[in-house]
Amino acid sequence: MTPRRRRLLFVGLGLAAVATATALVLNALNSNVMFFYSPTQVQAGEAPRLGAFRLGGLVESGSLQRGADGLDLRFTVTDGARSIPVRYRGLLPDLFRESKGVIVAGRLQDGAVFTATEVLAKHDENYMPPEAAAALKAGAKADGAPR
Repeated sequence: MTPRRRRLLFVGLGLAAVATATALVLNALNSNVMFFYSPTQVQAGEAPRLGAFRLGGLVESGSLQRGADGLDLRFTVTDGARSIPVRYRGLLPDLFRESKGVIVAGRLQDGAVFTATEVLAKHDENYMPPEAAAALKAGAKADGAPR
């Protein structure tokens, strides 16, 4: 084998290894990606029927129902136009409230009920960490100016 053919063989093997690694990485990323859908999009059939996805919107007022043990929860997520009932078993985040934003991850069961495996409560854009609020309050007292 001539040196030129040996170099071409090594370059070809290197390109094949890079292509294989890229394909494996892209496949792993694709299987872990969960897209976000609103209740209107879910009812329009835009969300995956078999795969996991995220559903986001507001927790409908008066829809939260707790089971006897306190861990079985049912509530409704709405975007103002459409609503999707959600079932979840577990502890809720501290910021979870009715009429507040929420993102739930899971799957659509029986075409109508969303079974959540994770609940993420969204805070509003006015949220401030307690430490920052205390620092601002202390600064206002030092200045003597109300804030």
